[in-house]
Amino acid sequence: MGATVSRPGDATLSTPGEATVSAAGLPDWLQPVVRAAATVRPEQLSSFLPPADGGGRQSAVLVLFGEGDSGPELLLTERASSLRSHAGQPSFPGGTLDPEDGDPATTGPLHAALREAREETGLDPSGVQVFGILPRLYIPVSGFVVTPVLGWWHTPSPVGVVDPAETARVFTVPVAELTDPENRMMTIHPRGHHGPAFHCGSSLVWGFTAGVIDRILHYAGWEQPWDHEKRVPLDWRA
Repeated sequence: MGATVSRPGDATLSTPGEATVSAAGLPDWLQPVVRAAATVRPEQLSSFLPPADGGGRQSAVLVLFGEGDSGPELLLTERASSLRSHAGQPSFPGGTLDPEDGDPATTGPLHAALREAREETGLDPSGVQVFGILPRLYIPVSGFVVTPVLGWWHTPSPVGVVDPAETARVFTVPVAELTDPENRMMTIHPRGHHGPAFHCGSSLVWGFTAGVIDRILHYAGWEQPWDHEKRVPLDWRA
Protein backbone atom coordinates (compact mmCIF):
# COMPACT_ATOMS: atom_id res chain seq x y z
CA MET A 1 0.00 0.00 0.00
CA GLY A 2 1.54 3.33 -1.00
CA ALA A 3 1.72 6.53 0.99
CA THR A 4 0.28 9.65 -0.58
CA VAL A 5 1.70 13.07 0.21
CA SER A 6 -0.41 16.05 -0.84
CA ARG A 7 1.02 19.57 -0.88
CA PRO A 8 -0.60 22.82 -1.97
CA GLY A 9 0.31 23.67 -5.56
CA ASP A 10 2.20 20.42 -6.10
CA ALA A 11 1.36 17.20 -7.83
CA THR A 12 0.60 14.29 -5.52
CA LEU A 13 3.76 12.57 -4.33
CA SER A 14 3.94 8.88 -3.56
CA THR A 15 6.32 6.98 -1.33
CA PRO A 16 6.39 3.28 -0.47
CA GLY A 17 5.14 1.95 2.85
CA GLU A 18 1.96 1.64 4.83
CA ALA A 19 1.33 5.28 5.70
CA THR A 20 -0.68 8.16 4.36
CA VAL A 21 0.18 11.85 4.41
CA SER A 22 -2.57 14.18 3.26
CA ALA A 23 -3.63 17.77 3.87
CA ALA A 24 -7.20 17.14 2.71
CA GLY A 25 -10.02 18.18 5.02
CA LEU A 26 -7.95 20.01 7.60
CA PRO A 27 -9.45 22.93 9.55
CA ASP A 28 -8.81 26.33 7.97
CA TRP A 29 -6.61 27.49 10.83
CA LEU A 30 -4.06 24.78 10.03
CA GLN A 31 -3.59 25.86 6.41
CA PRO A 32 -0.72 28.28 7.20
CA VAL A 33 1.20 25.36 8.73
CA VAL A 34 0.49 23.20 5.67
CA ARG A 35 1.84 25.90 3.38
CA ALA A 36 4.91 26.47 5.53
CA ALA A 37 5.71 22.75 5.67
CA ALA A 38 5.52 22.49 1.88
CA THR A 39 8.10 25.21 1.26
CA VAL A 40 10.39 25.56 4.28
CA ARG A 41 14.05 24.60 3.81
CA PRO A 42 16.18 22.80 6.43
CA GLU A 43 18.46 25.80 6.99
CA GLN A 44 15.39 27.94 7.73
CA LEU A 45 14.54 25.68 10.66
CA SER A 46 17.93 25.18 12.29
CA SER A 47 21.65 25.78 11.89
CA PHE A 48 22.19 22.16 12.95
CA LEU A 49 21.63 19.86 9.98
CA PRO A 50 22.24 16.10 9.64
CA PRO A 51 25.86 15.03 9.04
CA ALA A 52 26.77 14.84 5.37
CA ASP A 53 28.17 11.32 5.91
CA GLY A 54 24.72 10.01 6.87
CA GLY A 55 25.65 9.51 10.50
CA GLY A 56 23.41 10.09 13.49
CA ARG A 57 20.60 8.21 15.21
CA GLN A 58 17.53 8.29 12.99
CA SER A 59 14.48 9.40 14.95
CA ALA A 60 11.13 11.15 14.57
CA VAL A 61 8.78 13.28 16.65
CA LEU A 62 5.05 13.88 16.30
CA VAL A 63 4.12 17.57 16.20
CA LEU A 64 0.44 17.03 16.95
CA PHE A 65 -2.09 19.83 16.63
CA GLY A 66 -5.46 19.42 18.28
CA GLU A 67 -8.34 21.66 19.26
CA GLY A 68 -9.20 22.02 22.93
CA ASP A 69 -11.24 24.29 25.18
CA SER A 70 -8.80 27.14 24.53
CA GLY A 71 -8.63 26.62 20.78
CA PRO A 72 -5.74 25.12 18.78
CA GLU A 73 -3.18 23.32 20.91
CA LEU A 74 -0.08 21.12 20.77
CA LEU A 75 0.53 17.82 22.57
CA LEU A 76 3.76 17.69 24.58
CA THR A 77 5.42 15.38 27.05
CA GLU A 78 7.96 15.84 29.79
CA ARG A 79 10.76 13.31 29.64
CA ALA A 80 11.59 11.36 32.80
CA SER A 81 14.45 12.80 34.84
CA SER A 82 16.21 9.41 34.80
CA LEU A 83 16.69 9.24 31.03
CA ARG A 84 20.20 9.47 29.57
CA SER A 85 19.26 11.92 26.80
CA HIS A 86 17.38 15.20 27.36
CA ALA A 87 16.24 14.18 30.86
CA GLY A 88 13.39 16.22 32.34
CA GLN A 89 12.93 18.21 29.16
CA PRO A 90 9.52 19.03 27.63
CA SER A 91 9.37 17.48 24.17
CA PHE A 92 7.20 16.24 21.37
CA PRO A 93 6.31 12.54 21.59
CA GLY A 94 8.86 10.59 19.61
CA GLY A 95 12.02 8.55 19.57
CA THR A 96 14.44 6.43 17.61
CA LEU A 97 13.31 4.52 14.52
CA ASP A 98 13.00 0.76 14.97
CA PRO A 99 13.75 -1.65 12.09
CA GLU A 100 10.04 -2.47 11.77
CA ASP A 101 9.26 1.23 11.16
CA GLY A 102 10.69 0.91 7.66
CA ASP A 103 12.96 3.00 5.49
CA PRO A 104 14.21 6.16 7.26
CA ALA A 105 14.23 7.94 3.90
CA THR A 106 10.54 7.34 3.17
CA THR A 107 7.79 6.31 5.57
CA GLY A 108 9.92 5.12 8.50
CA PRO A 109 9.65 8.45 10.37
CA LEU A 110 5.85 8.47 10.00
CA HIS A 111 5.53 5.02 11.53
CA ALA A 112 8.04 5.84 14.27
CA ALA A 113 6.38 9.11 15.25
CA LEU A 114 2.94 7.50 15.61
CA ARG A 115 4.30 4.37 17.31
CA GLU A 116 6.31 6.35 19.84
CA ALA A 117 3.37 8.66 20.54
CA ARG A 118 1.22 5.61 21.28
CA GLU A 119 3.88 4.05 23.50
CA GLU A 120 4.55 7.27 25.44
CA THR A 121 1.05 8.74 25.81
CA GLY A 122 -1.46 6.00 24.97
CA LEU A 123 -2.57 8.01 21.93
CA ASP A 124 -4.76 6.16 19.42
CA PRO A 125 -2.98 6.72 16.05
CA SER A 126 -6.22 6.12 14.14
CA GLY A 127 -7.38 9.53 15.38
CA VAL A 128 -4.40 11.31 13.79
CA GLN A 129 -4.09 12.59 10.23
CA VAL A 130 -0.48 13.15 9.22
CA PHE A 131 -0.48 16.22 6.97
CA GLY A 132 3.16 17.15 6.55
CA ILE A 133 6.78 16.30 7.15
CA LEU A 134 9.43 18.86 7.98
CA PRO A 135 13.07 18.52 6.86
CA ARG A 136 15.36 16.37 8.99
CA LEU A 137 17.25 18.26 11.70
CA TYR A 138 20.16 17.41 13.98
CA ILE A 139 20.67 17.52 17.75
CA PRO A 140 24.47 17.57 18.23
CA VAL A 141 24.47 16.91 21.98
CA SER A 142 22.74 13.52 21.55
CA GLY A 143 23.49 12.74 17.90
CA PHE A 144 19.82 12.41 16.92
CA VAL A 145 18.75 13.06 13.33
CA VAL A 146 15.12 14.08 13.85
CA THR A 147 12.25 14.16 11.35
CA PRO A 148 9.34 16.28 12.66
CA VAL A 149 6.05 14.73 11.51
CA LEU A 150 3.05 17.07 11.52
CA GLY A 151 -0.32 15.69 12.58
CA TRP A 152 -3.94 16.80 13.04
CA TRP A 153 -5.69 15.20 16.01
CA HIS A 154 -9.11 14.97 14.40
CA THR A 155 -10.44 12.40 16.87
CA PRO A 156 -8.85 12.93 20.30
CA SER A 157 -8.27 9.91 22.50
CA PRO A 158 -7.37 9.78 26.20
CA VAL A 159 -3.66 10.33 26.83
CA GLY A 160 -1.45 10.11 29.87
CA VAL A 161 1.81 8.69 31.17
CA VAL A 162 2.25 5.08 30.04
CA ASP A 163 5.73 4.36 31.41
CA PRO A 164 6.97 6.65 34.22
CA ALA A 165 10.51 5.47 33.50
CA GLU A 166 10.32 7.29 30.17
CA THR A 167 7.69 10.00 30.57
CA ALA A 168 6.99 12.16 33.60
CA ARG A 169 4.01 14.08 32.24
CA VAL A 170 1.73 14.42 29.20
CA PHE A 171 0.06 17.77 28.59
CA THR A 172 -1.32 20.10 25.94
CA VAL A 173 -0.37 23.75 25.38
CA PRO A 174 -2.73 26.20 23.64
CA VAL A 175 -1.20 27.83 20.58
CA ALA A 176 -2.49 31.17 21.94
CA GLU A 177 -0.27 30.62 24.97
CA LEU A 178 2.74 29.92 22.75
CA THR A 179 2.18 33.05 20.66
CA ASP A 180 1.62 35.32 23.68
CA PRO A 181 4.69 37.63 23.78
CA GLU A 182 4.62 37.52 27.59
CA ASN A 183 5.41 33.79 27.46
CA ARG A 184 8.32 34.11 25.04
CA MET A 185 11.99 34.48 25.91
CA MET A 186 15.50 33.29 25.17
CA THR A 187 16.95 30.68 27.49
CA ILE A 188 20.60 30.39 28.44
CA HIS A 189 22.19 26.96 28.89
CA PRO A 190 24.90 26.62 31.57
CA ARG A 191 27.38 26.03 28.73
CA GLY A 192 26.45 29.38 27.23
CA HIS A 193 24.17 28.22 24.40
CA HIS A 194 20.97 30.19 23.99
CA GLY A 195 17.76 29.65 22.08
CA PRO A 196 14.02 30.39 22.08
CA ALA A 197 11.86 29.23 24.97
CA PHE A 198 8.23 29.32 26.04
CA HIS A 199 6.91 29.69 29.59
CA CYS A 200 3.81 27.48 29.64
CA GLY A 201 2.24 27.19 33.06
CA SER A 202 4.64 25.21 35.23
CA SER A 203 6.84 24.24 32.27
CA LEU A 204 9.65 25.95 30.43
CA VAL A 205 9.72 24.57 26.89
CA TRP A 206 13.22 24.96 25.46
CA GLY A 207 15.84 23.21 23.33
CA PHE A 208 14.99 21.38 20.12
CA THR A 209 11.25 21.37 20.83
CA ALA A 210 11.10 25.12 21.41
CA GLY A 211 13.19 25.69 18.30
CA VAL A 212 10.75 23.77 16.11
CA ILE A 213 7.74 25.52 17.66
CA ASP A 214 9.42 28.89 17.18
CA ARG A 215 10.00 28.25 13.46
CA ILE A 216 6.48 26.89 12.90
CA LEU A 217 4.97 29.99 14.49
CA HIS A 218 7.23 32.21 12.39
CA TYR A 219 6.69 30.62 8.99
CA ALA A 220 2.96 30.05 9.59
CA GLY A 221 2.60 33.79 10.25
CA TRP A 222 1.39 33.25 13.81
CA GLU A 223 4.33 34.89 15.54
CA GLN A 224 3.70 38.13 17.44
CA PRO A 225 6.46 40.65 18.21
CA TRP A 226 8.27 39.62 21.39
CA ASP A 227 11.28 40.72 23.39
CA HIS A 228 14.30 38.76 22.12
CA GLU A 229 16.41 40.37 24.85
CA LYS A 230 14.36 38.72 27.61
CA ARG A 231 16.57 35.90 28.86
CA VAL A 232 16.20 33.27 31.57
CA PRO A 233 18.67 30.64 32.82
CA LEU A 234 17.66 27.00 32.69
CA ASP A 235 17.53 26.93 36.50
CA TRP A 236 14.62 29.40 36.28
CA ARG A 237 12.67 27.66 39.08
CA ALA A 238 15.43 28.27 41.63
